[in-house]
Amino acid sequence: MDSNEIIVDAANGILGRIASYVAKQALLGKKVLVLNCSNALITGNRRTTISIYQHKRALGGSSLKGPFFPKLTDRLMKRTIRGMLPYKQERGRLALKRIKCYTNIPKEYEQAKKISFITEVKSKIIKTEELSREI
Repeated sequence: MDSNEIIVDAANGILGRIASYVAKQALLGKKVLVLNCSNALITGNRRTTISIYQHKRALGGSSLKGPFFPKLTDRLMKRTIRGMLPYKQERGRLALKRIKCYTNIPKEYEQAKKISFITEVKSKIIKTEELSREI
């Protein structure tokens, strides 16, 4: 593992908090890997969250026009991170290229040291895996 590389385990962590941390580290020039994106949590009412994401996906219109909103959990994580970056500027584009998201843990990273964002949530939540199935 490179000293300039950070591995984040998104399991049972809140999506927005993970995304803001990853975006900041990527802007600082570090390569960031996000593992277990399917187990990240989104806080809030389940029905409201699903309807918001369904509306975002419906804005895309036909398959040839945008905006494109992903359904897969790793793409959903990367899109959330992209929203926290100045991706229309050069430094934001370079930072986005330094981020890789995985649905599960690849074999080469199973034994690596990971940063975990496990938090005890006292409000309503939905996993990104469940959200991906619903939208």
